[in-house]
Amino acid sequence: MTRITWAGASARRLERQFLATSAKTGTAVADVVAAMLGAHAQVLSAAELSVGVRTEGVTRADVRAALSEGDGRSLVKTHGPRGTVHLLPVAELPVWCAALPSIPGAAGSGFAPDVRVTEDQADQIVAAIGDALDGVCLTVDELSEEVVARTGSWAGDLVMPAFQTLWPRWRQVLHRAGWSGALCFGPNRGRKVTYTRPPHFTPLPEEEAVRTLVRRYLRAYGPATPAWFAKWLAAPGGWASGLFRRMAEAGEIEEVDFEGAGAAWVEAGDAAFPEEPVRGVRLLPYFDAYGIAAQPRERLFPGAAYQRALAGGQAGNFPLLLVDGVVAGVWHQRRQGRRTTVTVEPLRRLTARQERELGERVERVGEVLEAKPELVIGEVTVGAHA
Repeated sequence: MTRITWAGASARRLERQFLATSAKTGTAVADVVAAMLGAHAQVLSAAELSVGVRTEGVTRADVRAALSEGDGRSLVKTHGPRGTVHLLPVAELPVWCAALPSIPGAAGSGFAPDVRVTEDQADQIVAAIGDALDGVCLTVDELSEEVVARTGSWAGDLVMPAFQTLWPRWRQVLHRAGWSGALCFGPNRGRKVTYTRPPHFTPLPEEEAVRTLVRRYLRAYGPATPAWFAKWLAAPGGWASGLFRRMAEAGEIEEVDFEGAGAAWVEAGDAAFPEEPVRGVRLLPYFDAYGIAAQPRERLFPGAAYQRALAGGQAGNFPLLLVDGVVAGVWHQRRQGRRTTVTVEPLRRLTARQERELGERVERVGEVLEAKPELVIGEVTVGAHA
């Protein structure tokens, strides 16, 4: 088997993520998001930074323009991998909205029996959401009224525990409506979130979609194991193993020997990796795709970084300082009006060159957020996901 070193894998991942060399001015925002396999957008400013630090000249305004309603819309904000809110390219919805609903798992399986909905009820709710949102934007309360009217009073029962209150039963499958292409986020109405339906499309056949997603994941983050792919999607490990086995038998993926991990997989014919590691300093925001998907985590978060930059082993809860391709610290930005203070806590001493580059990266953060940045090197005192 071909042997892949950590340095080679890291260098190729960073190149394909536009973290070794930024995407050139004029590169479509949706193309950058596609390379990441979605930008986590529970906090929109984090998604804006994820895209902006990878692309020359792009600001948060460019990301928001790509999300705007109209013929030029190239991104949607919807439920993506792990059921969490992501920015996804409109052009790739046929893949995502066929692959994600096919992941095994009962509707509402995490809730008590008297709260859960059946698969048939979940399908009714998703269909009702799609009908209600076609061509309009509704707040969650307005959508709730429409869903109950189309399904029955059972959907509106206040039985779902959430944030010290109870939500109507139908909301436990809200993410499945996003997965299915029945729902995405619309423009805010004042301080209220709205939902709408994304542009209509024809989903790929399920098996074709999940195989496409595997190949794209391996191109972006390979070499990878079925377990890593399953973790990235929050999918059952056995399902992922079976999927990889079928694809290997069909010659779509090939096995390699990955340093520190053993047997892993790349897309067939895509086993060439750089010989030289990537050098330099990068700043990644909360839940950046690279910190979430790149494995093995012990190599990406070496030594003290594993304890400092992860929250109980979970990636994404701290913005990351990368030095030469591995996590070497955390950071936090606090905005006040047109200014933002960026506090960076390195976990090892930076060279003079690295400090200069860090200053440049902080300036870039300010450009993306359209704010004047100030760099402070010191301890980050806020907790995870603050």
